[in-house]
Amino acid sequence: MITVTNDALKHLQQLRERKHTNELGLRVFVQPGGCSGFSYGMTLEDDSDDDDRVYNFDGVRVVVDPFSMQHIEGAEIDYVDALMGGGFQVRNPNAAKSCACGQSFDSVHGGGTAKPCS
Repeated sequence: MITVTNDALKHLQQLRERKHTNELGLRVFVQPGGCSGFSYGMTLEDDSDDDDRVYNFDGVRVVVDPFSMQHIEGAEIDYVDALMGGGFQVRNPNAAKSCACGQSFDSVHGGGTAKPCS
């Protein structure tokens, strides 16, 4: 299961209002890369695939593909409003180690090919 904090949910609802759509959801994904093996990614989109896991939080969808789900099961999505390092953040209990940038991690399931953080 993925959870979403109230701050993240509030920000997602504001994004939907600005885009004038109730269908907009947050896709959270993991991809090989970053200095620790994997990196997090997020995008706003209207659709989901048949094999995606879709969570609904007060009408806001959070979508995760099967590959990513194995690495972020139990994670919490938060939104931090800060001048430096603000935005959506993933608090991942499966991260065995992470980079100082906070966007790269190695999971207990093993990482991809490590690359320098940009």
